[in-house]
Amino acid sequence: MWKRFVQEGVIDSARINKRITESWIRCKNRYVNPYLGTGREILTGESFDSQKKKYQELLDITLPHVEKMSKFIADTGMIAILIDPEGYVLSMKGKKPILQYAGDINFVEGVRWTEDEVGTNAIGTALHAKEPILVSGTEHYSVASHKWSCSAAPIHDEEGRLVGILDISCPLEHSHPNMLAIVSSIAYTIEQEWSRRRELDELELIRCTWELAETNQPIVILNQKQQVIFANKVVRQKVLQWPSKCDYQDLLREYGYVERKRTPVYSKQHGGLLGYSAFLLEAAVNSRHAAVTLPFSLNPILFHGEAGTSISFQRVLKQIERISRSSVNVFIRGESGTGKELVARAIHENSPYKSGPFVAMNCGAIPKDLIESELFGYAEGAFTGSRRHGYKGKLEQANGGTLFLDEIGEIPHQMQVALLRVLQERKVTPIGSTSEIPVNIRVITATHRDITQLVKAGTFREDLYYRLHVFPLHVPPLRERKEDIPYLIRYYCRKNNLELPAIPHIIQQLMEYDWPGNIRELFNTLERISIIGDEEIPLLLQELFQSGSRGKAPAAVPDHLPERENGPAPPERLPVRFAKLTYREEIEKQSIIQALRKTNGSASAAAGLLGIPRSTFYRKLQKYNL
Repeated sequence: MWKRFVQEGVIDSARINKRITESWIRCKNRYVNPYLGTGREILTGESFDSQKKKYQELLDITLPHVEKMSKFIADTGMIAILIDPEGYVLSMKGKKPILQYAGDINFVEGVRWTEDEVGTNAIGTALHAKEPILVSGTEHYSVASHKWSCSAAPIHDEEGRLVGILDISCPLEHSHPNMLAIVSSIAYTIEQEWSRRRELDELELIRCTWELAETNQPIVILNQKQQVIFANKVVRQKVLQWPSKCDYQDLLREYGYVERKRTPVYSKQHGGLLGYSAFLLEAAVNSRHAAVTLPFSLNPILFHGEAGTSISFQRVLKQIERISRSSVNVFIRGESGTGKELVARAIHENSPYKSGPFVAMNCGAIPKDLIESELFGYAEGAFTGSRRHGYKGKLEQANGGTLFLDEIGEIPHQMQVALLRVLQERKVTPIGSTSEIPVNIRVITATHRDITQLVKAGTFREDLYYRLHVFPLHVPPLRERKEDIPYLIRYYCRKNNLELPAIPHIIQQLMEYDWPGNIRELFNTLERISIIGDEEIPLLLQELFQSGSRGKAPAAVPDHLPERENGPAPPERLPVRFAKLTYREEIEKQSIIQALRKTNGSASAAAGLLGIPRSTFYRKLQKYNL
């Protein structure tokens, strides 16, 4: 097959991996010489040192994981290779004879091993496709690599950007059937470590700069990506709805600040750059923005809720950004109370249909015999009791915009056929009418039920399922994004002007509950807290944990509260955890909590992470009742 393709340009795509086929065609179109294939561009000396320094973080995170598999690599006659996003080999680990054998084709440290340089190969093709791939023997485009078997997997950062390639290569006779699985598994572990280090760096960045929290000058803290991850009280009072992270330039532009000075902040642990503290000055502010509450700002999309910081919900926002550019139908899955309608609105408001209406309909809240008229509308005199001039149904109301059908699993079977016809023909016929009305709509559906089970049971049409289920989007439950709870609390309190003085001191307890009712249950609980007195909050928490279907009462809430003859305890008898903390103490407390989470509850490790003695750390645990 290789000979025929090289000589005649003919390929049997049914007998060869699709990615190999695509790569061979790219190589031929780019005039790569299949009879050479040895490394040509090799960095040495200062040039190579400079390239390694450029990707030092990739080396620091990856090489310890490579070292753990060094015995396996040596015993099996393989080489472990780390490649940067530009295609340069930064590191090669293996036994000397195998390294020398690789050197015969200039496969050495510093070489640029891309498709353009050496044709189809696991490294270059993984760089192009951004997915794991195995290339063995004559699947390589160039003769020089025909005696090798190579498996490569991309490494992505926490935002999904390619930061490097990990490859395991060996002579064909040493090939192992699990090579691709092994390299993919290690790459995934490295990605988790990358993400964890980012979180630890940001935690250290905040800890190193929290003395700036109570200064009267506007100050923000930036991570390495120029995102604002913390702002002092002066800035937070001006930015009414403060997001977890936002673009620095957006903040300056929206709120009329200019940068006066920027100071780099370095890690005391590994010496690397953590971020910057930026000292700001207020410039002339456009009056239109003087009291504006940003609805999103941490994302390049409009989102009218609180995004928080959790990886699971940030992933949803990234999907919304991608989905919004197209007009495909979207199917949203998620438990009740997770904010599926907010997600649907965000898709609409960032889509080509944003100038049109957003029409929502809950299929489960409408009697089954009324769904047809509600959805399709009806002509005048269509039935007894109909409106005089008829009724424009939801499909027609949404013309030029988006129709959101919540709880789509509740729609009657006979209505599914009519809805399918509308989606196929883009025309609506109201009840009692003979004329068809053209409609141009995007349909977004949602349900908390397992729609695939409904299809298997025959209660939901398979053809309609595939028409609606073009792009599935899962909205995570609150128990999978508990780190967002403090932001959701702040968002709801500001939006509804709730005064909850005790909230900052019970956030940790609220984060220990599993919230079976999700965000809706959280907001209902906040309403209750705003009504009752401070002294009744422990009782409310006790009730919450005892009635919840998930979660257990935290140690701070006793299983049995003593009966009191004279009513609730006076404020002065409240536990220490309800004592008012200063702004700086609250930051310190939250930093301790985050450090304990990062270290899986190890006090010694958490103390080391925060850079304080263990004795001091234990005193602070006592102080904050942690």
